[in-house]
Amino acid sequence: MTLPRRRIIRPTPIALPTPKLERLGERLAAEEKLLHRWMSRLRRAFHAVEKQQRTIARLRKSILNAEALA
Repeated sequence: MTLPRRRIIRPTPIALPTPKLERLGERLAAEEKLLHRWMSRLRRAFHAVEKQQRTIARLRKSILNAEALA
């Protein structure tokens, strides 16, 4: 016999009652936005470094192959 599903009762979210909490919420949003910008820059830089490493590896391999043929 199956049991009826229970309804999950969660407390209602608390509104920001004080100006201090509002300022903290605004600061948190600003910091998250800043982090997002830095992460996108970091991602671009990381991929640029990977591309350089692939290029260097390809050139080294070409040099080794050219030396082996000579």
